[in-house]
Amino acid sequence: MKTTKRAKTATNSKSPKRGYTPTPQEIVDLYKQMLFIRRFEEHCDKAYRQDKIGGYLHLYIGQEALALGFIHHLRPEDRVLGHYRDHAYVLALGSDPRAVMAELYGKVTGLCRGKGGSMHLYDKANNFLGGYGIVGDVTGIATGVAFAQKYEETGGVTLCFFGDGAMNAGLLHESLNMAGLWKLPVIYIVENNKYAMGTPVELHSAVPNLAQRASVYGFPSKQIDGMDLLNVLDEAKAIIDHVRTHQEPYFVEAIVYRFVGHGAADITDPGSYRTREEVEEWRKRDPLTNLQQYLLAHNLATEADLKLWDEQAREQVADAARFADESPDPDPSELYMHVLAD
Repeated sequence: MKTTKRAKTATNSKSPKRGYTPTPQEIVDLYKQMLFIRRFEEHCDKAYRQDKIGGYLHLYIGQEALALGFIHHLRPEDRVLGHYRDHAYVLALGSDPRAVMAELYGKVTGLCRGKGGSMHLYDKANNFLGGYGIVGDVTGIATGVAFAQKYEETGGVTLCFFGDGAMNAGLLHESLNMAGLWKLPVIYIVENNKYAMGTPVELHSAVPNLAQRASVYGFPSKQIDGMDLLNVLDEAKAIIDHVRTHQEPYFVEAIVYRFVGHGAADITDPGSYRTREEVEEWRKRDPLTNLQQYLLAHNLATEADLKLWDEQAREQVADAARFADESPDPDPSELYMHVLAD
């Protein structure tokens, strides 16, 4: 399907200053994190087809640079909330991969004792306040979290990740309006991966430039390239610093692309709504392989290093999978726990 070209410029004059340069060690460490998240997601796709993961499964393959680039700059007082494509957030925040995998497997050793599953991860200890399955609902919750941060004067910032399909939810626009009125320290990050399930953004949004669409609520908005980790690191540092300093919201439209279908359960996805040529063209911008080439070109890694790191990532994923396999299912009595308050 042929779509119209999106604008690539900022849509609000209050753009933050730029200039963040990561150290060589930061780049290497972030590459290892991205590699691990990619291998983790690839295993999840396989485990789902082996009936080890039930319910729904939405993978983050292709979008890893965005989560890592923003989360890298957070402080202990900050909070993160996301949508149902949420595995990368908790892993980037430092959640135990074993507990994450066990949760996906529905085991009692999981982050939520097997009750949340893929779409509803939660790890308060690592400042992840939930993945949410209802499109757009996370924006209202994140706005409330940012209100609490401002009320309690914590100095914290809230990151709120959601997909482009959420742009049509009434709650999102109510949240943007309230955040603008009350000057809340929240960064709304729409991960525009071109499709709301299978519907191109040009067919569900009267204004396809989503940063422009959100620019009417009295705070800065900007469109960024979310496929380049170094670019995301730079943009994210400036945006987070701006919100922390000025105590006002910010809206970010990150242009990204998922290399897998919307959900693992839909066997017709993605072939029914996008061409193989489109996917292959976007694969040229794979954040993982491009960062790999950057490491080699700047003598930050050798081919032997890359091979070793890949083996280590695969073994770490295998360890998490073994833990999940060997963990017990929840006892039936768990069904009545954490449901009603005493």
